[in-house]
Amino acid sequence: MPQSVPSLPRRVARMLRTSLFAQVGVALVLGIVVGRLWPDTATTFQPLGDGFIRLIKTVISPLVFCVVVVGIAKAGNLKAFGRIGLKALIWFEIASTAALLIGLIAANVFGPGSGMNVDPSKLDTSAVDAKTAGGELPTTSEFILNALPQSAIGAFAENALLQVLVLACLTGAALLHLGHSKVPKILPAIEQAQEVIFAIVGFVMKLAPLAVFGAMVHLVGEYGLGVMKTYAKLIILCYAVALVFLVLLGVALKLMTGLSLWKFVRYTRAEMLLALGTASSESVMPRMMQKLRQAGARDDAVGLVLPTGYSFNLDGASIYLSIGTLFIAQAVGVDLSLSQQVTVILVLMLTSKGMAGIPGSAFLALSATAASLGAIPAGAVALLLGVDRIMDSMRVATNLLGNCVAVFAVSKWEGALDTDRARKMLDGEIQFVEEEDEEAADGDAAGGPTGAPVKAEVPVLSKDESKQPVPDVS
Repeated sequence: MPQSVPSLPRRVARMLRTSLFAQVGVALVLGIVVGRLWPDTATTFQPLGDGFIRLIKTVISPLVFCVVVVGIAKAGNLKAFGRIGLKALIWFEIASTAALLIGLIAANVFGPGSGMNVDPSKLDTSAVDAKTAGGELPTTSEFILNALPQSAIGAFAENALLQVLVLACLTGAALLHLGHSKVPKILPAIEQAQEVIFAIVGFVMKLAPLAVFGAMVHLVGEYGLGVMKTYAKLIILCYAVALVFLVLLGVALKLMTGLSLWKFVRYTRAEMLLALGTASSESVMPRMMQKLRQAGARDDAVGLVLPTGYSFNLDGASIYLSIGTLFIAQAVGVDLSLSQQVTVILVLMLTSKGMAGIPGSAFLALSATAASLGAIPAGAVALLLGVDRIMDSMRVATNLLGNCVAVFAVSKWEGALDTDRARKMLDGEIQFVEEEDEEAADGDAAGGPTGAPVKAEVPVLSKDESKQPVPDVS
């Protein structure tokens, strides 16, 4: 007797029950509708999104620490880890500079602020001060010092990722130096802690639809849709330039690794939608680390490149800053010369590196750029207050994809990428499994659907591997 085909309502109900992408998509639409119909409820639902991001941030630092320590210890080669870091920084500088240049060229060609004829003396700059909370971007020396931890506990308590990375590198190096015989229980304990953290991430991710709903109600209710009409040219230009940049990133990824960026977007569509809905790339960092590892990128590459990119590789922010600077200049009637625009690039190359985690960092960077030129009134950055929140989606998506591409590119460059596994994962031949369930899928992870062995350089963390000795290089 042939099996009956489930009815459409049952299929929809099953999809909503099992698919995070479907749940987040529905929450996104509902949030827009509620925010549009009942804008007074904006602040009521905001804690849903804020609470979710807080829960995710709770596990980011310990997760990064565990992944990096395990990656270094299992790679067994501290020099290789140093090469990954150097290659990542080279990639970050090339990518972010390209984003700045593309944004600057587009702003010159299309002139999003031309004809506005704004009088900067009539702008209310107090809102900018409130946005930035009186903060300042760190100088180069301050940025370097801030990357070094004063306290091991403080680094985790403050979610200072660069400081956590430094601690993780030192711990991994110490494990390599001491060897398995002297500290036989440390690495298995860190691996087990990692499994616990990923299980926590799985629990928290079930709240993602509520977070997206609350964030979208707040966005639409607080800012409305009318702002999109006022700044339509600027918004369209920023999103179009971001799309062009992502296409170029996709071409670079294809040339370097043979992988498709579009297939990666489809593979991570639930995480991308969640990041867009909550306007936070940090909210999906743990899941992205899982998906990149299962897609063939080695642990040490994922653990170092992805978190570091959150401070050094803000491609979306670079596009916004370059276009925003020229938009402000055009709006107040200032014609920047070629030398001044070169200065814009040089200043933004520095200021964009110190933006992560600083309130109102985009406005601080724009203000610093305006001050360095001396031709644009610093208070003119208030022009972007109304549109800044609308740009979050562009910045988040571009930053996130830029960092994921960096992981694949640097991994391939270092020989730390299993390209065959990555291609099979992106093609759907191998299914993603939650980290806590990965042990049950070790057979697939080790041989794939065809039974072909995966290259030895791609470690799949499991309890069996924790029994392997760490190389003693002391």
